Amino acid sequence: MSFQLACPNCGPREVTDFGFGGEVHPRPASKPAPRELNAYLYFRRNPAGPQVEWWHHRAGCRAWFLAERDTRTNDVAWTALPADAPIDAASLA
Repeated sequence: MSFQLACPNCGPREVTDFGFGGEVHPRPASKPAPRELNAYLYFRRNPAGPQVEWWHHRAGCRAWFLAERDTRTNDVAWTALPADAPIDAASLA
């Protein structure tokens, strides 16, 4: 299913211009235990509904940004650069 995604720098584009970076979740502590690192790398919530995701504008400005997308309908509520996101960007670094 195709849909449009609005790059914060370039504006609305077809989703095929972008690369999906995965669900946003906080990084582990500076020196995580192997089990914690494994969970961070391989396990996701994968909810049916709204989730905040990383996207990369690979066919445009090449910026990484965040988007809140409903996984059931592909409706995008907002897109923003990490510094401008309406969520706590400090937990994303």
